[in-house]
Amino acid sequence: MPNIKSAIKRVKTNEKANQANSQAKSAMRTAIKKVELAVLNNDVEASEEALRVAIRKLDKAVTKGLIHRNKADRQKSRLYKKVNSLKAQ
Repeated sequence: MPNIKSAIKRVKTNEKANQANSQAKSAMRTAIKKVELAVLNNDVEASEEALRVAIRKLDKAVTKGLIHRNKADRQKSRLYKKVNSLKAQ
């Protein structure tokens, strides 16, 4: 443990930030899985709604610096392809 007061405060804020970041990343991953599950079940409406939520979570994760912009764009592209493949059928 650090001895300096500011370093002790820094440890506490880092722990809080780590917890918040972990929750945001987990929510993002869950949203992505919901889209994939809806696509797997051939549910067009549910997949479109889940896609909107997932896109929002991905964009927010980029804004917060949790993931890189290119990774979010790649994931969004893949999700769009999956949902659009349902519409084509």
